[in-house]
Amino acid sequence: MSLVNQLSLFIDVVQQGSFTKAAALHDMDNSTLSKQIKKLETELGVQLLNRSTRSFSLTPAGEEILEQAHQLVNTIGHVQTIADSYHAEPKGRIRITAPVHIGQQYLQPVISKFMKSYPDVEIVLLMDDKRSDIITDHFDVAFRLGRLDDSSLIAKKIADIRAVVLASHEFIEQYGEPSTPEELVSLPSVIYSNGTLTVDTVRFSETPDSKQFKNYKMKGNYKVNDVRTLLEGVKDGLGYAVIASSNLACSIEEMKLKPLLTNYAICNKGLAVYALYPHRKQTALVREFIAAVKEYIGESPRWEQHIPNFETMYQIHK
Repeated sequence: MSLVNQLSLFIDVVQQGSFTKAAALHDMDNSTLSKQIKKLETELGVQLLNRSTRSFSLTPAGEEILEQAHQLVNTIGHVQTIADSYHAEPKGRIRITAPVHIGQQYLQPVISKFMKSYPDVEIVLLMDDKRSDIITDHFDVAFRLGRLDDSSLIAKKIADIRAVVLASHEFIEQYGEPSTPEELVSLPSVIYSNGTLTVDTVRFSETPDSKQFKNYKMKGNYKVNDVRTLLEGVKDGLGYAVIASSNLACSIEEMKLKPLLTNYAICNKGLAVYALYPHRKQTALVREFIAAVKEYIGESPRWEQHIPNFETMYQIHK
């Protein structure tokens, strides 16, 4: 019997408080179990248990080894689970939470294809721009947009996101096209505001050629908690908006919008779409779904295709 199996028997003896009960768990007799524990003690060179006729107690060495044995056996179990999951076709139930536009624009196409490929999969998708508690609400994976706070959750980056400043042609005709961040923020804006999150600050480079960035406070009389409604307000000329490019569902030409101040750099450090999950031990279902979403969005995120020549915009000039 391997050392890991012997340590597992040792754990069961202590947890059950009895050789008889531990032996029953493994369908073996007391004498066989006792011999394995003695072999373990011989191999380790220390006594783990003080035995009497009717009971036993842990030795100091036994207490320390028990703690490490738990960690080792759990780790081995996790490794085996991961290995087994690579041989299994995804099946079962997965609970997903995501912001509304991420769910509608990027998860739904993946879900449709995924469920046709794996008919035994059941998917529950909750779309909410307010962040759910992944642990409390029993989600298997959450897709989050933004910079990650410190968290005990495991995070996998799906794609980087860059911001864009957009305005309608009507707005530009009325106010003129700003040439500096100072001119921009003096104009009306449409601001995203949802609960404790209000996006009313943009961080531009101080000049087109500068590597120094400065925060600029936006002003606006219209605050809205839905990005699609925000974009409708921008299209109607109520103000410009600074939005994450992932919010675009179609080309800016089709929406009759124009990017502003494209010769200035915008600080996007850490801004991305992430998949978050509670445990490193992913199931095959969670792992495959995250991979499918990442493949659909692509290395060069598909939302950037909605802005012609976007790769040249909002970059530091060298």
